[in-house]
Amino acid sequence: RRMAPGNGSFVTEFILVGLTDQPGLQLPLFFLFLVMYMVTVLGNLSLVILIGLNSHLHTPMYFFLFNLSCIDLCYSSVFTPKMLMNFISEKNVISYRGCMTQLFFFCFFAISETNVLTSMAYDRYVAICNPLMYNIAMSPKVCCNLMLGSYLMAFSGAIAHTGCMLRLTFCDVNTINHYLCDILPVLQLSCTSTYINEVVVFIAAGIIFTVSTVTIFISYGFILSSILRIRTKEGRSKAFSTCSSHIIAVSLFFGSGIYMYLKPSSTESMDEGKISSVFYTNTVPLMNPLIYSLRNKDVQLALRKTISRRKLFS
Repeated sequence: RRMAPGNGSFVTEFILVGLTDQPGLQLPLFFLFLVMYMVTVLGNLSLVILIGLNSHLHTPMYFFLFNLSCIDLCYSSVFTPKMLMNFISEKNVISYRGCMTQLFFFCFFAISETNVLTSMAYDRYVAICNPLMYNIAMSPKVCCNLMLGSYLMAFSGAIAHTGCMLRLTFCDVNTINHYLCDILPVLQLSCTSTYINEVVVFIAAGIIFTVSTVTIFISYGFILSSILRIRTKEGRSKAFSTCSSHIIAVSLFFGSGIYMYLKPSSTESMDEGKISSVFYTNTVPLMNPLIYSLRNKDVQLALRKTISRRKLFS
């Protein structure tokens, strides 16, 4: 193989193994993930449009939900089209540059998602536990700063991981045991020391997951204790059903992410990690619009208003 320009690598392209190498599963999985992707795009795009068009949804909670939907829309589009191709093509090839680009955007949107989910948990904590302080604690300036901080952290993390990856040399082996250019499966192919990369991954993932999970679970702990103090049974069950669905989505995202990144990597664990990563790459972006909006009366009202407005002008 000729050397790739601009780096010390002998590999100019990688082959993505995909989710499974069993021929009988390829077509059913293609249709399953195609439907999941279409629902993800439709759900998140609908939320972005609804929140943008309806002024009564211009509140901190929906500001974060708007950002979450934008992130999920972009995040799932970074790797799903390539993943779908993998199910129906003989050999799924991605160029060295394409792989590094995918890695950068995957890291950027994954870290952004983590930060936005954390901001949303904090927003719900203030709304339920300190409602009198809500307008001050979650002012437009605070919300914008939280989002700016989220994206800056995501950009810094993506630059750090991609920069560390670019300094590695890839010699002969170019088969990635995954359906996308994720950090750990690409590291396994390097023929130079990956010690610095592993330290960066462990520290970055450790800090992000620890700060986020602690913030989220403390927030939801306070929220649940407030819910238990609600006198009416109906009020309790309504608040609890909303919170429980949020907690399920957050647990799936963080649980599968922690399983992938904070344990020693081997070929066996990579096969398991590949399955677990379906949760934080495909399932959570699909679930988020359903969890955060379907039971939500504000969103249902906005949908009815938007449809009636369209009928009026048609």
